[in-house]
Amino acid sequence: MAPITIAFLGDIFGAPGRMVVQQQLPTLRQVHQPDVVIANAENAKAGSGLSPELYKKIRGYGIDAITLGDHVFRDREITSILQLPEEPIARPANLSAKAPGRRFTHIRCGPTAGRDVYVITVLGRVYLSLQADDPFSTVDTILQQLPEANPIVVVEVHMEATSEKAAMAHYLDGRVALVVGTHTHVPTADARILPGGTAFITDVGMCGPYASVIGRDPEAVVRHMTTGVHVPYSVGSGGEALCGAVVRVDPASARATRIERVQFNADYSRPPFA
Repeated sequence: MAPITIAFLGDIFGAPGRMVVQQQLPTLRQVHQPDVVIANAENAKAGSGLSPELYKKIRGYGIDAITLGDHVFRDREITSILQLPEEPIARPANLSAKAPGRRFTHIRCGPTAGRDVYVITVLGRVYLSLQADDPFSTVDTILQQLPEANPIVVVEVHMEATSEKAAMAHYLDGRVALVVGTHTHVPTADARILPGGTAFITDVGMCGPYASVIGRDPEAVVRHMTTGVHVPYSVGSGGEALCGAVVRVDPASARATRIERVQFNADYSRPPFA
């Protein structure tokens, strides 16, 4: 069987993030020809949350599956989408069992690849305010529940601490195809294949405005940090880029053979920026 190429895009942040994905995703597809494109969209609505309308819009850009993080329920209307079995969207798996939504999703790669790609997202427990269960045992449980004997699995670690992400990657090495970090909105330079064949990158960054403080307007953030006065954080602008990682997977072994961090900068001379 032919190799499977998976593209994972970092957190889509507000309108600037949506615009750069809309513009640059066709370029990513042309250059890397992924079979599957997955994106975290928990920041798509003004930097916090995802609405049903924006979910449909982002899927219309060519995103095959969507994940969420600690802002999963910031727009509560998204629960109407989360509970539809046909929609390729997953909430963090290690939330309470009573939380609405599915703990994982899967995408069919088509007749050429002949495999499904399963996507699991877990929240970290270091420095995150949203209470979550043990991410290690949660992934263990889900892996045992998957209907295939040797599934192709992507695990997104939506975590603040780099150490927690790396620990999860080593814990899962040899059992999943990819462990990809999100949440910090800052891309890291450590994309690699671990000894057991699991691809890992600590954080793929965001799809959004890099002339900002992790997506927010710098002036407001600096004022708050230097005075202690509460200042509403608006979405920043400028330096928009689509950031992520592209992974090549051997369908026979369900392990990675290559990982590359990617970045496609906005072209301000073309729509939707022009």
